Amino acid sequence: MTLPINGVAIPDSRLARDIADFVRDTASPLLFHHSSRVFYWGALAGLRRGLAFDAELLYAGAMFHDIGLIPRHSSPHERFEVDGANAARDFLGSRGIAPSDIDTVWTAIALHTTPGIPKHMHPVVALVTAGVEMDVLGLTYGEYDEAEREAVVHEHPRTPGFKEDIIEAFYDGIRHKPGTTFGNVKADVLADKDPGFVRGNFCSVIRGSAWLG
Repeated sequence: MTLPINGVAIPDSRLARDIADFVRDTASPLLFHHSSRVFYWGALAGLRRGLAFDAELLYAGAMFHDIGLIPRHSSPHERFEVDGANAARDFLGSRGIAPSDIDTVWTAIALHTTPGIPKHMHPVVALVTAGVEMDVLGLTYGEYDEAEREAVVHEHPRTPGFKEDIIEAFYDGIRHKPGTTFGNVKADVLADKDPGFVRGNFCSVIRGSAWLG
């Protein structure tokens, strides 16, 4: 059993246990606990926003969202988000999950680093990104009360060096395929045309977030 936090607990189902075992055996403790916290943050955000969501699908999306950073699940040319989405699709498909539900999880994982779009989509898609943005960037830190933050981190510890460790994990997972990082063309156009434009920096946001460590 996992600790219920304000009505949120990891689903007590065979599928959820299989997912937890797979990710625990595949990813580092850093990514396992990060992904577990993503589920809690996403589910708590869903309850606060009044969204109806399938907790098993949210758990699958949260737990698989960084699996594409793991060498054995990393392709030579796909974005790591797509690799993780494909790993989730294969895993869920082998367990008879409905194709429409698999598509939802696939989309949630594939879009979790694309801000501004997931929040307008299916609740599972929106909440995986919400969980990631809280745990990595602290963007909604103030929307969770202190008791919630302490309870989630107690259940799945966030080490003091988490900020630098997660940046390093990203680097290790993508450095062999830099071409997959091509992304926001709008930023490229502004950088080309506007001398005063300053790009946002993912690593700077992590280091400057409300989270300690």
